[in-house]
Amino acid sequence: MWQLFIGSLLLSLIHALIPHHWLPLIAISKTEKWTTKETLFATFITGLSHMVSTIIIGIIVGFVGIKLSESYSEITSLAAPTILLVMGIIFLLLDFRSSNHQHSHFDINDEKIKNKKTKKAIITSLSLAMFLTPCLEIEAFYFQAANFGWTGIFVVSAVYLVMTLLFLFALVYLGLKGMNRFNFSFFEKHAKSFTGVILIILGLIAYFVEF
Repeated sequence: MWQLFIGSLLLSLIHALIPHHWLPLIAISKTEKWTTKETLFATFITGLSHMVSTIIIGIIVGFVGIKLSESYSEITSLAAPTILLVMGIIFLLLDFRSSNHQHSHFDINDEKIKNKKTKKAIITSLSLAMFLTPCLEIEAFYFQAANFGWTGIFVVSAVYLVMTLLFLFALVYLGLKGMNRFNFSFFEKHAKSFTGVILIILGLIAYFVEF
């Protein structure tokens, strides 16, 4: 179970650090002259929308994993770490193929957002964009969690939800206080590589612990 907790924690941190998850909120906050409280509320709503769609897909993946483990426990014990390794390699390859691609869920220059000036409309637009673009980084990990049944799926979902939101709150708050002078461009450009490395490490740990 400690593998699930640490793995979920690491993936949550990488997920939250991607600048396009929180920089647009800071920019919009300054443009619309929102208070810190209003900005953090927007962060909670948009982040929660993103987490809900991601977790829904994860639960479906975990459910499939549980059903397979009930009949083919030996196969799933090998398949789970293998899937993590394969997904990690895929993320690395994707990063090498599209080094100039940015992982983004919404764009502050989007015309739909620019044309809607009310706070409610802006938050609704951002929330919808986030809900419709769930992150796939964590989904493979749900298959690993299925080896622990619904308890494992709950642990991954809870840690991913709570820690991602906390990390987002911290980044947005620090950004509002003028402490976002760090250059995140390298991380953003190679976010897939960071994710891939974590997935490969988790896959190797799961494999050696299992066998």
